[in-house]
Formats: sequence, C-alpha cells, structure tokens
Amino acid sequence: MSSDLWSFSLGTYARPGVEAACLTLQSAGVNVCLLLCGLWLGQRGIACNEQRLQELRNVAEPWDAEVVQPLRGLRMQWKVIATEDAELNALREQVKTLELQAERHLLRRLERAALNWPQNEVTDVSAWLEGVAAGAAHLDRDALYQLRVAATGT
Repeated sequence: MSSDLWSFSLGTYARPGVEAACLTLQSAGVNVCLLLCGLWLGQRGIACNEQRLQELRNVAEPWDAEVVQPLRGLRMQWKVIATEDAELNALREQVKTLELQAERHLLRRLERAALNWPQNEVTDVSAWLEGVAAGAAHLDRDALYQLRVAATGT
C-alpha cells in the first residue's frame, strides 16, 4: 500500500474498473478525489465519522469549485472543437495537465487534513465510500460497489 495519497490514487485509478466507476460516480456529483481519499483512509484503518467527513469536505469543496471545476469545464467545452483545431487541442492538453495538477494539490490538502488521525482503528472502506458519496444525485450503487471491489479486492 502506498504511504502517500497521490501514489495510492495513481495506483488505484489504474486498476481495472476503477476509472469507469469513478467517472460514473463523478457524473452523479461525487468528488473523485474524496472517493480516492476515502479508500486510502479506509485501507489505513482510519475510522470514518461525520466530523472527519465534514473536515474533508471543507478542504475539498472550495478547491474543487474554484480550481478543478473551472479547468474541467474549459477542457470539456473545447473537446469537440479541438478535434479540428490543432492549436486549440494543444491548449486543451495544457488545461488537462493543469486540471490533473489541481487534483494532485487537492489530494495533498486532503492528506494533510488527515495526517494526525489515528490509524488501525477499523478496516472497512465502505463507510468512507458511503460517507463521501452521500447526497449525490442519482448515486449509482453498482459503481460504488465496483469501486470498492476493484480497489480493495473485497
């Protein structure tokens, strides 16, 4: 298991089924960085509770709204027209890189927020995934289950 959240996230996202599950949940309004953080915390045995979930949301929501979402929106807005414009496509790729860097910064912020939480309390990641996804519109429980299985093997 990777010790830092970024390395864990890269490794987890590369597993079969994880990318598709994350994108399905993202389209329902779930923050993928929070999902990956929840998996990471669960695998570290950090207990999920409402106070910790709220602390993570307080870190993630402003950064996501002010930094990640505008970059993602611009990248998606240019998707179709960039296929016919090489210069715009090059700019779109730069925006994509910035979006990924913004997500990396968010993961670092989330990791710092959880730095002093005691480990080895519990091993079930389901509570984290359910807590992070709570309130999402039209939550796809199959995708949530698939993510848990693909990421943890259980």
